[in-house]
Amino acid sequence: MRRKDLETLFDFSYWMKDRILDRAGRLTGAEFTVPSALTTRDLRGTLVHALDVELSWRARLQRRPEAVWKKALPVTDYPSVAALAEHWRRDEAEMRAWLASLDDDLLAREFDLMASAATATPEERYPLWYYVLHIHTHTQQQLSDAAVLLTRMGQSPGNVEFLDYADAARARAAGRT
Repeated sequence: MRRKDLETLFDFSYWMKDRILDRAGRLTGAEFTVPSALTTRDLRGTLVHALDVELSWRARLQRRPEAVWKKALPVTDYPSVAALAEHWRRDEAEMRAWLASLDDDLLAREFDLMASAATATPEERYPLWYYVLHIHTHTQQQLSDAAVLLTRMGQSPGNVEFLDYADAARARAAGRT
């Protein structure tokens, strides 16, 4: 997969994330943390988990120390949607900068997870782009769960499918938003 393709997919994720956070920002604090019978986490936990996985996988793929990428984000560090959104904006900028630093040849090369963890096995060797795509698909799954939770609370983010993003991106590029 080419870097440009991955950048487009992450742009899609961040477009979706912004829609989710906008709607979540309309909830009360109690609604943000109400237990869910539908997913394994409440809305806040779902969104913090998505951010945590993005941070940790990027750190691992950047060969940062294991202690960095194994450290979980405490859900209690995000008492509000605004606190979470602010951290995610910083992380988005870091992710976009890291993606821009990758080239297609590097993305196509096998990435050795064993070099980044004592517990990795030889079966965990794939091209780097597989791992980067894993970050995106995991975020999509979590944001989809968040969209369902929001919809059930009367705050649907609307359609969050790829072609909806593509239409919005085209309109933004044409200066129509």
